[in-house]
This record gives sequence, C-alpha cells and structure tokens, in this order.
Amino acid sequence: MTDSMQIWLSLLLPLIAYVLLTLTGKSPNVREGCTLTVASILFLLTCRLSSDVFAGERPEWIWGEWLPGFQIAFKVEPLGMLFALVASGLWILTTIYAVGYMRGHNEGHQTRFYGCFAFAIFAALAAAYAKNLFTLFVAYEIMTISTYPLVTHHGNEEARNGGRVYLGILLSTSIAFFMFAIAWTYSLAGTLEFTLGGILAGPVADDKISTVGLGILLALFAFGIGKAALMPFHRWLPAAMVAPTPVSALLHAVAVVKVGVFSVLKVVVYIFGLDLLTDSGVNLWLAYVAGFSLVVASLVAMTKDNLKARLAYSTIGQLAYITLGAALATPSSIIGGGMHIAMHAVGKITLFFCAGAIYVGAHKKNISDMRGLGRQMPFTFGAFLLASVSIIGLPPGGGAWSKWFLAVGTVETHQYLLTAALMVSSLLNIAYLVPIPMLAFMGKPKPDESHGHEGSEHDSHHHAPTEGIHEAPMMCVVPLCITAIGSVALFFAADWIYEALLPITQTPNL
Repeated sequence: MTDSMQIWLSLLLPLIAYVLLTLTGKSPNVREGCTLTVASILFLLTCRLSSDVFAGERPEWIWGEWLPGFQIAFKVEPLGMLFALVASGLWILTTIYAVGYMRGHNEGHQTRFYGCFAFAIFAALAAAYAKNLFTLFVAYEIMTISTYPLVTHHGNEEARNGGRVYLGILLSTSIAFFMFAIAWTYSLAGTLEFTLGGILAGPVADDKISTVGLGILLALFAFGIGKAALMPFHRWLPAAMVAPTPVSALLHAVAVVKVGVFSVLKVVVYIFGLDLLTDSGVNLWLAYVAGFSLVVASLVAMTKDNLKARLAYSTIGQLAYITLGAALATPSSIIGGGMHIAMHAVGKITLFFCAGAIYVGAHKKNISDMRGLGRQMPFTFGAFLLASVSIIGLPPGGGAWSKWFLAVGTVETHQYLLTAALMVSSLLNIAYLVPIPMLAFMGKPKPDESHGHEGSEHDSHHHAPTEGIHEAPMMCVVPLCITAIGSVALFFAADWIYEALLPITQTPNL
C-alpha cells in the first residue's frame, strides 16, 4: 500500500463508519460493532503510517485545486502524525465508553450521536494531515459544524442555548479573524503551504509587512482559532458542557480543542517560523496572554462545584499551556506544547470519563455531594487521581514532561514571570483536582435528606446515604482505567515523543 493510499484511506474510514452507522441504526449491537471495527482498523492504519513518518518520510496526497493557489492537499509531518495517533486511538476507547454511558442513560438519537462523532474524527484527521492553511481551515469548519448536533444532543432549551454560544463564537472568530488572516498571508507570501521555517520571512525581508503588522497577523490567527479557547474567546467551551459526557470527552480531549491548539502550533512553526518570531519579538504578547489565561482559568475552576464545569475551566487553562509553548517559539517550548497535546488528551479524557461514570453510577454532578463515594466506586476515583497527577504535572504522570519542557522554554527566553505563572497554575491544579478523590475516599458521606425527616420510619437512610451506589457499567469503567494507566505510561514514552517532534524545531538548510 502506497503512502498516499494510506492517507486517503485514513480519511475515508470515518466516512465509511458514518455510512455504516446510518444503515445499521436500528440494530444497536451491529451499529456499535461497525464503529468499533472501523475505529480499530483506522488506528492500526495510523500506526503503520506513523512508522514511516517518524522514520523521516513525508507522504502526501493532493485531492484537487478549488481555485488557483487553493488546494485541498494533505502531507503528513510529525506534529500532525502525533495528533492523528491521539485522535484515532482515543476514538476506540471513547466509543466503548459511549456505549456504556448512552445505554446506561437510555439516551435518544444514539445513531446521530455516533455518526456525528465519526464525522468529527474525519475532520480531526483532515486537519492533522493538512498540507496548507486552506485545507486546515476547511477541516476546522467541518469540525465546528459536525459537533454542533452533539452539543445540542438533548434538544432542550439549555442545550439549544449552549449550542448557540458554541456555534456563534467559533464561527464568528473563524470568519472574522482566521479567514482574514489566511487571506492576508496569501497576499503576502503567494502561498498557503506549510513550510518548515515559515513562509513569512521573505515578505518581512522585502518590507511587505512591518513588525506591527506581523504582530497583528499573529493576533488574527491566535484569536481566530477560537477552538484554542484563549481568553476572552473561551465561553463556548463551558457552554458546551450541556452535552452528554462522551461529547465532553470528544470536545476536551479527542478532537475539538485539540484541533484548536494544534492549529496554533502549526501556524507558528510552518507559517511564521520560530526564527522570525524570536527575532521580531512579536510573540511575547501572546505568551503573556496565554500565561494570564492559564492562571485565571485555574482560579475560576476552583470556584466551580459542578464537576464538569470545573473540568471545563481546567481545560481552558491546559490549552493555554500549549498556546504558551507555541508563543515562546523555542525548540523546547514547541516540543513541550506538542507533548502536552498528547499528555492532556489522555489525562483529561480520563477525568471526563470519570465524571460521566460518577453520574451513571451515583447520579451526582456536584463535587460537594461526592463525599465517601470512593468506597463504592474505587476504580473510578482511583483513575481520577492518576489522571489528576498527570494534569498537575507530577511524576509519574505524563504531564510532568510536557510542563518541564514548557518551563525550560520560559527560562530560555528569560521570561521568569511566565515561569512563575506555570508554577502557580500547577499549584492551583492541585487545589482544584486533588480534593475530589480525597473527598471521595476519605470524606464522611453527607446525610441523605431526601428520605424523610428525623424520627420517621425512613430515618435509617440517614446512616446509609451511599446505599445503592456502585461502579458504572463495565463499558464505562474499563476505558477510564485504560486511559488512566495510559496517562502514566506516557511518562515513560516521553523520550519517544521528544525524538518524534524534534525535526519540526530544526531550521531547514537553505
């Protein structure tokens, strides 16, 4: 099988899954079996392709040219390959988890749910393999549209309001800023192709754009890629928490936000170029905006009692780490940002899996109601603790390495205030994550006041508030245990990820 065939087959498989889901929608077991089969084939194909890419090959496939200079084309490089591995691998586990969750809750419109999920994976892979900005933009917009039905899945007023915020912010930022930035880039460079070392150094040398203009162009990209959830364009992410938990996992770990921060990294590395940004200094303002976002989002997360809301603001902060890595524009920070895409994906999907499992098994949404639940749900809260260690950035969690490289990037650029911001944010991560499993394992259950009043025949229920609470179905618990172990396994895979990403930080020989 040729490399180009592997690319188009990888993109075709999620679409095949969508068709099969539509045809088998009335037979749930067949429908979900088709999804898992296609997802497994895709992951194996992605692994096969990755062996070539990490060995130095850069396979590509050109689909066609819509307008002169605007091709739909794909070329696989290490950063995109890493993102594709994460998205395709987690599709399998998220599907298994979704089967347990959606059936456990008797959710409606399950065929539509799985179909939109498959389409979102297609968009994620199209973005990962994009050869130019135009292809990336098309994939980015497909991701927005395909996930809107997932956000509004429940169909109630709250879901519709959340969907309006989600769609409104993401479409308005991409049209007003991202699209304009792409057009400006094309007018300057005459090309939109991702090129190692960037494509804007020539226009800058020819005085086609000033340093101020370069900073404005960077701002258009940074805020136009709204899925990166950089403040103040972050409200869509908490609003989208009205969706079912498997959708939240998709939004926060597998596809949507990862497309955002991945796009920011691609633009910095392949459009601006690390040398141009560090020489001009136009990147520092973005680094401080990211530093502000990661601290403030962590502070807001501490105030949220609803578990999914707390995790949503945690995600905003963690995405800012990746944006910070891109903005610092050093080899260490770029590798740290790329690593954090994988580290955060596995850690955060575990936390959302746990949140859903807690809701299925205990019908609890608020952290204050989770006292003592760890005794009935030890696997769920144990997995939550392991993933929290990774998100915080402590060994043996994978996040320890990505945060280390980001910290090295701040020191290399002598931005010690940003070093402090990373440290403060990690301390805040401890403050809003660790108390949750500690409360569950060590806290005394709250009296269950829903069973009558004191002195009534139901008073015995006050002494057994966790009665009837148990682990969620196995199809929910097994995936979260696997991803929790994965968040630790990534700690030992950091050297492999470092070697894989190193080529994108090297200046090409001219």
